[in-house]
Amino acid sequence: MIGLLIAISISKSVTLLSFGEEVAIGLGSNLDRVRAFAGVTVLILSGSAVALAGPIGFVGLITPHIVRKMVGIDYRRVIPFSALVGTVIVVVADVLTRLVNPTYETPLGAITAIIGVPFFIYLANRRGGGR
Repeated sequence: MIGLLIAISISKSVTLLSFGEEVAIGLGSNLDRVRAFAGVTVLILSGSAVALAGPIGFVGLITPHIVRKMVGIDYRRVIPFSALVGTVIVVVADVLTRLVNPTYETPLGAITAIIGVPFFIYLANRRGGGR
């Protein structure tokens, strides 16, 4: 919760930073402070997600990209919608784990990997990753 509150409080500054350093400085943003708070926030949120989620890590990788396509680049909207869309993805994956083989429960990490890996490969190829 602390990481989410910090993320929401700095979302406007991060949005300004996404337009470029010159624009952010021109609009009165303190780049060092924004970067420090953003780094701490990323550490808190990613550490918490890994500790709690474990095998469903692909959800955390793909959700912000999906949400950015839906709501735009304003992080004041991306952050809360990412939390909601990530929750929906995990719930849908959990329902699918129960439907794949009704007598046994399929691991949730397997379903999220089936959902996340193709999207992650698409993102890596689209941005020229690995070249």
